[in-house]
Amino acid sequence: MKRWKKSVWGILLSTLLLLGSPAAAFATVPLETSADSVVLMDPTSGAVLFEKNPHKKVAPASTTKLMTLLVAFDAINQGRVSMDDRVTTSQRAFEMGGSQIYLEPGEEMPLETMLISIAVQSANDACVAVAEHISGSYEAYVEEMNKKAQELGMKNTNFVNPHGLPAENHYTSAYDMALVAREALKYPKLREMVSIRHYKIREESDKPMQLDNHNKLLWWYPGTDGFKTGWTNEAKYCLVSTVERDNLRLIASVFGVPEMRGHFKETMKVYNYGFARYGFKLVAQPDQALGQVPVGKGTVDQVALIPKEKPGIVVEKGKDKGITSSMEVLPYVDAPVEAGQKLGELIILQDSQEKKRIDLIAQEAVMRGTFDHQLFKIFRGMYGFQ
Repeated sequence: MKRWKKSVWGILLSTLLLLGSPAAAFATVPLETSADSVVLMDPTSGAVLFEKNPHKKVAPASTTKLMTLLVAFDAINQGRVSMDDRVTTSQRAFEMGGSQIYLEPGEEMPLETMLISIAVQSANDACVAVAEHISGSYEAYVEEMNKKAQELGMKNTNFVNPHGLPAENHYTSAYDMALVAREALKYPKLREMVSIRHYKIREESDKPMQLDNHNKLLWWYPGTDGFKTGWTNEAKYCLVSTVERDNLRLIASVFGVPEMRGHFKETMKVYNYGFARYGFKLVAQPDQALGQVPVGKGTVDQVALIPKEKPGIVVEKGKDKGITSSMEVLPYVDAPVEAGQKLGELIILQDSQEKKRIDLIAQEAVMRGTFDHQLFKIFRGMYGFQ
């Protein structure tokens, strides 16, 4: 009897500990993996669907370059640089070892080509050239990377270079890199670059080169469209990636796999776990207009509302009942209205409990009407003109 009671208390204690963990609502079935640390994340909410040593400090190897790309795209978005900029190779960039595109001192390439070289070929020399072009120096760029890490809430990360070659005090965690991946999804062009399988550079020169993507999941696992692989003796094999199937997008951050190509095998195992257990429940069709907001002083009288992201939530399979939605929108807006301007929110509920809010934005711009146009609208309202 005492042994039975002890076993019951052990089960209850284990259950309570599981329920108290961040992934308790999701990772109720064990997943065996040879990876040292893993995070499977829903990027729409940031919820962790599976984890193993998620906050352990690990060497990031070339997955570092995902942050390098993200900081570059931030700079482009801010108007500090453009894809068409000519990036000049410095002596420091030329001297970089490891994976590279063999830049020569003084050689110029468009920033876009340099970024593709980082995304596809994992080019260390291009990382240095881009860093110096955007921030003025290699060190200043690394400062920007660490500042971005702080903004994203990455508590177990510190960068000392933009390429990921082994260095003292250069570390991250599986969870932190999932946060970088989640932020990177805000840039479709970035995701487009990391999903390129082959790319040719210097085609018109005397030393053309074909770049080949190192991420085998692009071939092996349908729905894969990013991000970066990594390997060093210290880091072992690692991969930060994203896959979308049937409207469900997931991020997997897998580090410290000992065997060659094992990071692909273990990542696919993690995704199989995720797609078997979760689905994406739509409450409306993506890009479908969900309503109208009256527009004053504009060239038209109303503007259509569309959701800023896919209108739905990630749910455990078999637990997708009772999902409803409602909207809160502005009663009226004056022109001009910008395309993408927030004009309301879509609220998703399950069993009357709020689960998620999604911005409702203007489908198109509405210009301010001329005086003659406004006068015509007044007469139309008074006399019923069409």
